[in-house]
Amino acid sequence: MAQHVGIVAVSAEGAALCYRTICVEGAAAFGAHNHPEITMHTIALARYMERIDADDWKSAGELILRSARKLAEAGADFLICPDNTLHQAIDAIIDKSPLPWLHIASEVAAVAKSSNYGRVGVLGTKYLMEGPVYPPKLAAAGIAHEIPSADDRERINQIIFEELVYGRFEQPSRQFFQDVITKLKARGCDAVALSCTEIPLLISEADSRLPILDSTRILARAALREASK
Repeated sequence: MAQHVGIVAVSAEGAALCYRTICVEGAAAFGAHNHPEITMHTIALARYMERIDADDWKSAGELILRSARKLAEAGADFLICPDNTLHQAIDAIIDKSPLPWLHIASEVAAVAKSSNYGRVGVLGTKYLMEGPVYPPKLAAAGIAHEIPSADDRERINQIIFEELVYGRFEQPSRQFFQDVITKLKARGCDAVALSCTEIPLLISEADSRLPILDSTRILARAALREASK
């Protein structure tokens, strides 16, 4: 019997993509129209942003724990969070969690390693790009990383919070991301990690001059593997 997947959701678009991926791709492992049992819990993004803007990751972690406990009560066997940025808070509370986690950066690093990538560009919120979530996971896999310039990071962050989380996917923003990826390629990157769970809704493999590491779908596929054990 498949394990029950618990999704700690933060922003709606990324969480929805992760949920849909588990449901749609579950058929390959579990049969037509079949997938593991899934429960998702969401606290409003605004509550998280209050804590992130105050650089209070411990308090953000307490929100994560609230969702984790509700999912444990609902019968989940393990947890995922389709939000890269909030993994900084997850790292701080993981020892208190009632259930085990799959870590999005670890899963992305594993796929990058299996694909023999040596230098990965990391795109996400400014908190993610400038934060501690990805560097140790990539380094442990023997992979170097690059992030965009400070000005580009600010613009990426603006697009994420003013457009993508609201389900707006506009061509000028797509072109901007394409230009950033081209710059990362010029700096020696051989792949780019879409490390905000909404970015894959804006940028596909066909839009990028580098192979993409779609963190949202990578996490969903890892959840399917875990659920099938």
